Amino acid sequence: MGHLLSKEASSLSRDRRCRRGRKVPPRSRSCFLRGPCMLCFIVHSASPPAPEQPLPAGDPLLPPPPYAALATAEQRAARRLLRLPPAAWEPRGRCQRLLLSGLLPSPVRGLLGPARLPGEVASEMVCKRKGAGLPACPPCKQPRCAAAAAAEPEAAACQCPGEAQLCALPAADGCAAGGGGAPARGAAGESGGGVQPASPPCPAPEEEEEGKKEKERGGEAGCEEPLEQPGACCREPLPPPAPDINQLPPSILLKIFSNLSLNERCLSASLVCKYWRDLCLDFQFWKQLDLSSRQQVTDELLEKIASRSQNITEINISDCRNVSDTGVCILAIKCPGLLRYTAYRCKQLSDTSIIAVASQCPLLQKVHVGNQDRLTDEGLKQLGSKCRELKDIHFGQCYKISDEGMIIIAKGCLKLQRIYMQENKLVTDQSVKAFAEHCPELQYVGFMGCSVTSKGVIHLTNLRNLSSLDLRHITELDNETVMEIVKRCKNLNSLNLCLNWIINDRCVEVIAKEGRNLKELYLVSCKITDYALIAIGRYSMTIETVDVGWCKEITDHGATQIAQSSKSLRYLGLMRCDQVNETTVEQLVQQYPHITFSTVLQDCKRTLERAYQMGWTPNMSTAS
Repeated sequence: MGHLLSKEASSLSRDRRCRRGRKVPPRSRSCFLRGPCMLCFIVHSASPPAPEQPLPAGDPLLPPPPYAALATAEQRAARRLLRLPPAAWEPRGRCQRLLLSGLLPSPVRGLLGPARLPGEVASEMVCKRKGAGLPACPPCKQPRCAAAAAAEPEAAACQCPGEAQLCALPAADGCAAGGGGAPARGAAGESGGGVQPASPPCPAPEEEEEGKKEKERGGEAGCEEPLEQPGACCREPLPPPAPDINQLPPSILLKIFSNLSLNERCLSASLVCKYWRDLCLDFQFWKQLDLSSRQQVTDELLEKIASRSQNITEINISDCRNVSDTGVCILAIKCPGLLRYTAYRCKQLSDTSIIAVASQCPLLQKVHVGNQDRLTDEGLKQLGSKCRELKDIHFGQCYKISDEGMIIIAKGCLKLQRIYMQENKLVTDQSVKAFAEHCPELQYVGFMGCSVTSKGVIHLTNLRNLSSLDLRHITELDNETVMEIVKRCKNLNSLNLCLNWIINDRCVEVIAKEGRNLKELYLVSCKITDYALIAIGRYSMTIETVDVGWCKEITDHGATQIAQSSKSLRYLGLMRCDQVNETTVEQLVQQYPHITFSTVLQDCKRTLERAYQMGWTPNMSTAS
């Protein structure tokens, strides 16, 4: 039988026919049963046969099993087929023809059953396709063992009406091993007149106890609803989907991106994905552009930016050395809604750029063009005549600007609130007088290092809204003018008198008494002594910041008195006050922790503390 059913059988017959001179068409090396023949698997398998299980005791009500008389090795090999599903050993193809012709041995024919015609279908054969020929019904839960089936017959039987009962092959095991298997049933034909199925053998006492324990553990399992899919209970639950930031609404993502700088948006966020790139190109991010200190910014780049986003309201091109008047003119033409224009230290720009901005952008409110040597009064005349909404101007270190251009701006821009001039030697008292007379809304005025005297500064007393005044390095400034300004400008909260050697202790005392809203007072390199500090601590209830650096007459006594007497002081600058001992400063730091004392040593300590907080560690290596 092994020779007949093995793979070598067909090869031997082929060799004999080849010897006779016949040409045999090539055949595949598979078994003649045209499938994974289990007989070949048994014959060729290298694994030892499974140990035989004891058979159940005979029952007079059951017919004798078909394997009762098998004793030889060939018969035992055939018996193993009984442990497989019917589809694996059902005769088909050539094996069916061998069965009909009687070539198979009798024990195998007895196992495969009586010969049937090709068109005849056995009643016990069931289609293995999913749901074929069966009514739709959720699977019923089967008991874990025979004891559970006997205790709960209603749970073990399917409650679906009209469902065909499947006949299982006889098995040697009474209860499936490995938790959750269904018990074996006896074979019974449905067409044979209602033969009762064989009862499973009684389980051992140990198995019965295990079944009861499992039943108690899963007592609530029987009350669960049947699953929609039979294998759903064996599947692991799918993990929850990972959160995706792109699921947020675009408005929230735009709000998040608004906290990024231009470099972070253009060089980092826009490279993540196309969606983020489109968000980074949103028009709201291109309204305010800070292109300062970028040498790659050229006229062509400005033209592309202006062509793509024509709603730019603020741009900063400070220190962009590769931008010329042509690029600024194109920007002004394509962005007529420009409101704030900043171009510090662009020495290559001339009046052409400022004239284009003034002509094409009538809504301009801020112009900061400090340190442009080529800027003259011609550009200022255009600003004063065409930009009526101008509120903030900065022309510091533009050395060619004179009173002519400044007076035109003062007369044309009546809404000015901030003006800052620095080292403009051609600007005199006439400009100060013009601004004081024509711009009543001025709040910040700075004429640092200009050719201004007390005769021009005294006109600033007409500015009732003046809040910040910068009079640094005014050579001809007297104490009476300063005291008069403090008395009449009630809203003044910041006064800078640095580098004025004329300011003395009496002027500081009047400032402390009359400055009811004054919070910042800068007296660096002034001719003051400890009396000035004592007066500030005694008379002022509002001053929070006092800087008396480089005042050589300040000693430990003045620093201690102002720290003890002032209730509002938060910062005291003592930089390069040589008569102030560092030990005294250390004691003041301990006694008044709410006050920041500024000296060379204290500033170094604070710098190191901030560095340590940011993760900096000193290099302990001895290598130079």
